[in-house]
Amino acid sequence: MTRIFDDPAEFADDQLAGFLDLYADRVRGVHGGVVSHRGGQPQVAVVIGGGSGHYPAFCGTVGPGLATGAVVGNIFTSPSAAQAYSVGKAADQGRGVIFSFGNYAGDNINFGIAAERLRAEGIDARIVVVTDDVASADDEDQRRGIAGDFTVFKAMGAAAAQGLGIDDVERIGRAANAATRTLGVAFSGCTMPGEGEPLFSVPEGHLGLGLGIHGEPGIRDVPMLPARELAELLVDEVLKNAPAGAGSRVGTILNGLGTTKYEELFLLWGHVAKRLREAGLEIVDPEVGELVTSLDMGGCSLTLMWLNDELHPLWRADAYTPAYRKAGAPLAALRAPTADELAEAQAVVTAPEAGEAGRRLAGTVRSALAAIEATIREHEHELGRIDAVAGDGDHGRGMLKGITAATARVAAVGADADPGGGWLLQQAGQAWAERAGGTSGVLWGAALEALGRRLGDTAEAYPASEVAAGVREFASTIQQLGGARPGDKTLLDSLLPFVDELERRVAGGEELAPAWSAAAQVATERAQQTAELRPKVGRARPLAEKSVGTPDAGAISMGLVVTAVGSVLKAVGSGVEEDA
Repeated sequence: MTRIFDDPAEFADDQLAGFLDLYADRVRGVHGGVVSHRGGQPQVAVVIGGGSGHYPAFCGTVGPGLATGAVVGNIFTSPSAAQAYSVGKAADQGRGVIFSFGNYAGDNINFGIAAERLRAEGIDARIVVVTDDVASADDEDQRRGIAGDFTVFKAMGAAAAQGLGIDDVERIGRAANAATRTLGVAFSGCTMPGEGEPLFSVPEGHLGLGLGIHGEPGIRDVPMLPARELAELLVDEVLKNAPAGAGSRVGTILNGLGTTKYEELFLLWGHVAKRLREAGLEIVDPEVGELVTSLDMGGCSLTLMWLNDELHPLWRADAYTPAYRKAGAPLAALRAPTADELAEAQAVVTAPEAGEAGRRLAGTVRSALAAIEATIREHEHELGRIDAVAGDGDHGRGMLKGITAATARVAAVGADADPGGGWLLQQAGQAWAERAGGTSGVLWGAALEALGRRLGDTAEAYPASEVAAGVREFASTIQQLGGARPGDKTLLDSLLPFVDELERRVAGGEELAPAWSAAAQVATERAQQTAELRPKVGRARPLAEKSVGTPDAGAISMGLVVTAVGSVLKAVGSGVEEDA
């Protein structure tokens, strides 16, 4: 259990502040993460990242011979697109940027958006996704990225340090990923800062086979094994999934997940090494320790990267980072990047001119956001509990982080600026996506922006039909960006019935407030009905059986949100259709 913290919601930011103070001689903090001090010659920037809670991944492996920068998200939550863009731009040395991260929906979306923004500014940006977890899917492209992240980062970092161009560094990263396989086991669950209970538990006397590094439980529970038999299980299962044409040399990692002590890993390594050699493999520079953790999870994982003539020297190459060193790089040769090199964008937020109806709409937007924040704050822990059944348990905290950021951004604008409600919604969406991160963060952020753009600030009035059209735009944005469909057990199973009912009632002449409240009731009922569904997308998909019987956390939170907004609309009164 994590016991050292001030505000649990700020744990990720607070620990990063301490990390930056400790390693100020080799890394510098930028918006969204860290970048390495620079050496003599510019090189391709290898920018890695993901949620916090996995140290030394990701910021602990920034330095010469490894990553150039790391994007730091909230606990077990992907960084936002704004954070990834900021770190990528700060890390760029004129030779392009390669983002690399584990294969999770939120990371894919946010890093993808960041890469597009960099390309639009003339910076060559590539993406290498890590898919090493053999337990998570049969299809290699669908697998999660766990401790094998490190072998891919190491290969690319070494290639970049040697001065190779972006095409070669990207090719090497993909080759390293194709050559890497990992299997993990969990002995106990991990506990989020501030929480009293772990996200999941392993039955007494058992281990969870095929863990995920976000606290996801294993694919199945197996009776606890003696060290020798555990080593055989790990080695044999990884070797069964060896890549086609694999050779006999392997870079090897026996990774501790958080509370498994080094002495236990050393003991287990003796059996793992024996089993690997019996299989005719040459073990090259093995690493035993903590490289990709999951807070205080008990467990370990075995990673093998099959080495060809190109990957072999890259795996063995020198590196010097806060948490990983193959040789000491002379710090005297390094310098901190200048302010001009970092070129952090400082956006000036100015509200455009709004009409009278738009300014009245802003008041309703402020009230609605405040009501949403109060509702999510009240239900944060319950949303986390629901999400933990087959996910990582962060939904309540992520939603609260997003809405808190949205209300803070809107409050910072100030009523005296006479902003319009459409513009305020866009500002709220941008803040939500940046602070919440993860899949739901980027979806909620983009959807609020779409709603704000649709409503605008210059309309003479906001009839119920226009509000309903804006809500349809909100839902369409989530559906298009997230790629889910009705029945996939996502927030859409609550949101789409809500929109359908709202449009039906408004088209029939019903005023907005009662139509919205009736539609919110439908959304709440349909959210509860998701308990009967099996998840088809997202982190819960590999754990579909465990999910059955529990409603989807995103659908439940959507029902709570639209219900809260309905209360605000009811309080506004009969002038809603004119004033929204």
